[in-house]
Amino acid sequence: MYAFYAPDIAYTDAGKYLPLLLAKRGKPDADVSSALRYLQQMVHPVDRETYAAFEEDARVRLHGRDDEDWPVLAKSLAMISPIWTEDTDFFGTGIAVWTTNRVDIFLKELARSIEREGRKPLQ
Repeated sequence: MYAFYAPDIAYTDAGKYLPLLLAKRGKPDADVSSALRYLQQMVHPVDRETYAAFEEDARVRLHGRDDEDWPVLAKSLAMISPIWTEDTDFFGTGIAVWTTNRVDIFLKELARSIEREGRKPLQ
């Protein structure tokens, strides 16, 4: 079936910066660690060892853009998979980019297809 992946550093960064962002915006204190563990069940972390060999290529493709995004592009190069993002820095890097509205259309059609076949969607 279909799966979603993110470089492990994305979870490290989220754990570091989300509490600060929540506090800055006056949002209630949340259990960020639990939320990230739950998210990892749906968006699987990919270890650096999987994508590290693609760092140089990713950095070259992102040159003049946000160079710190290289792990996302390297993960996609390593796994030959598209990127789900609203960040236009990834457009034109040679990897397919899906925006949220396109992913939404895809997932809704997938659910309809599964229902037509009489199967139950994954929970």
